[in-house]
Amino acid sequence: MQILVTGANGQLGSELRKISCNFPEYRFFFTDIAELDITNPVAVDDFFEANGIQTVINCAAYTAVDKAETDETAAMQINATAVLYLANACRNADATLIHVSTDYVYDGAACKPYLEEHQVNPASAYGRSKLAGEKAAIIAPKAVIIRTSWLYSSFGNNFVKTMLRLGKERETLNVVFDQTGTPTYAADLAETIMKIVKSTEQNELKSGIFNYSNEGVCSWYDFAHEIMQQAELTCVVKPIETKDYPLPAPRPQYSVMNKSRIKAEYGIEIPHWKDSLKRCLAEISFI
Repeated sequence: MQILVTGANGQLGSELRKISCNFPEYRFFFTDIAELDITNPVAVDDFFEANGIQTVINCAAYTAVDKAETDETAAMQINATAVLYLANACRNADATLIHVSTDYVYDGAACKPYLEEHQVNPASAYGRSKLAGEKAAIIAPKAVIIRTSWLYSSFGNNFVKTMLRLGKERETLNVVFDQTGTPTYAADLAETIMKIVKSTEQNELKSGIFNYSNEGVCSWYDFAHEIMQQAELTCVVKPIETKDYPLPAPRPQYSVMNKSRIKAEYGIEIPHWKDSLKRCLAEISFI
């Protein structure tokens, strides 16, 4: 199988690259903007034709949530228009498209975990661009859309690595406690994506939208506190309200997702976020 991974230098793409050696039966094409500009439909079509692509794992995304508020056009170009080009290429090649989306497509007003069929209502430009990307992705007949949240990894820049850095530099740190969700270790998501890829070999692919994060529930404050505890840092994390840390883009107040569908359809077990955090910190060599 010929597999195209876009956004390969990001957190999820890097985790997929790391485990690709476990799948010698596949040929991976790890690309980022330097190797393939997915906002260029001709380049996308040419790449498919030249390499016989059978599966696309789209990890490419515009993720500057606050910047998107004043640059929604750029966010749409990468998060929606480029997805349309990939979906069209997949449709023409009868290829599978695995597209990564976000909890930001929900409005955060719920009080129980979101199911995939819950009404979407993004409150930010970033969320609107990612929802447009979902609508583009389903043009591909064999499309799997994965909504994930609070992604972190030993690769790239993310909340965990920021907390570790600040935890060494400061005695105290303020973190919001009134935004609730679930962290997602990109390595766990990468493993799940490869299980979905494997399912295509047995013609067992289940198309549609799936929620995926680690198990459990926490606030950003809880997450930061646990990072300090596991990394044995003495920095004291103090809870604050969202209004005390204003940002240009609104964040979902509640974005816990129900993962029953992906667990049932693909027979996966999802680790608790605290256990996954421990494994990530070990990778970063803090514990």
